Amino acid sequence: QPAVMETITREAKVRPSSPFLKASSDSASLQRDQAPDRKAMGFVLVHAGAGYHSESKAKEYKHVCKKACQRVSVYLDMVSLAQDSPFTNAGTGSNLNLSGEIECDASIMDGRSLHYGAVGALSGIKNPVLVANRLLSEAQKGKLSAGRVPPCFLVGRGAYHWAVDHGIPPCPSDQMATKCSLSAYKRNKRKIELAEKVECSAGAQVKRSRQSSGKQNGSGSLDTVGAVVVDWEGNVAAAVSSGGLAMKHPGRVGQAAHYGCGCWAENAWKLNPYSIAVSTSGCGEHLMRTMLARECSASAQSEDAHQALLDTMQNKFISSPFLASEDCILGGVIVLRCCRCADSEPSADLRALLVEFLWSHTTESMCVGYMSAQDCKAKTHISRLPPGAIAGQSLAIEGGVCRLGSPVD
Repeated sequence: QPAVMETITREAKVRPSSPFLKASSDSASLQRDQAPDRKAMGFVLVHAGAGYHSESKAKEYKHVCKKACQRVSVYLDMVSLAQDSPFTNAGTGSNLNLSGEIECDASIMDGRSLHYGAVGALSGIKNPVLVANRLLSEAQKGKLSAGRVPPCFLVGRGAYHWAVDHGIPPCPSDQMATKCSLSAYKRNKRKIELAEKVECSAGAQVKRSRQSSGKQNGSGSLDTVGAVVVDWEGNVAAAVSSGGLAMKHPGRVGQAAHYGCGCWAENAWKLNPYSIAVSTSGCGEHLMRTMLARECSASAQSEDAHQALLDTMQNKFISSPFLASEDCILGGVIVLRCCRCADSEPSADLRALLVEFLWSHTTESMCVGYMSAQDCKAKTHISRLPPGAIAGQSLAIEGGVCRLGSPVD
């Protein structure tokens, strides 16, 4: 039976009636500063990837998440800032592909309109998520001339030229590579060359070499950045951006660009009582074959969001029949769920929002940050599997709940 870690933290102004909430005994961790302007009333949850986050770089990863959260009023800025950080595998400092080039994937989804925009294998643009967002906004304008349907997903050079034509500035790929990413590329290239030489001489030996290489790289090359957000009206949105797997084949498009795999956002409507936003990270092939983002969103409509996420990660990801041939299932997800508080003012314009936020991962670690517009400081955390747990076979799940007051509070 895979190991499971369940830690649910409690935030300030929490409503303890949530069915999954387990309060923390550390009352000091519940303190927060109030921002003078509470009208925005938003909440944001960001991640800097599910993979391996070394203790030596913990401060840098947390700093990226904290700075991203502090831009809660400008959603795209959060993801763009994370892309600009050399410590994350998205935009600047991304993994290099087999040819030594940077190709990024990104997508964004708006929960109110249900529109989606995405780019794949995009080179020469510093912040791919800006292109994805522009695709989304252009699609919302309706059909093109002669009744043509506007694109929602572009790849490669076509995506690059479309971005430049729509005013998004290009950025030479060599300016996006860092010393760390170049060093990793050279190291990985040597490993591949060695493995290929061994393969020619001894089939059994190459198997051991590949297994060893996999353990050394582990899930550390899977970093992605993503964010989920809700505004004071209860509208949700989600975004994700990634440089993809290290040494991937040129032209490979990962989950960050694929519909229902990288991110998902859907406002409450009809039979769905909750607005939900999801962003994923991990091995793209695993996330695509399970459509994890959409699966998590659908399951979170049940009464107990925590149990629903636990079941989804266990039964529809780790134990998914679509991944039956895999022995190491790597992925992570952040989930934001919100609804109007039933015990607040009867006017829909005045009722407070109850926001539940969760993250779960099967990788060794996952870095997250979260903040409401009522806060002055963001909280950051690097979640890790419990001692003895095996990455790819075990999972961790954590989260909390926050009540956002009305504009007249």
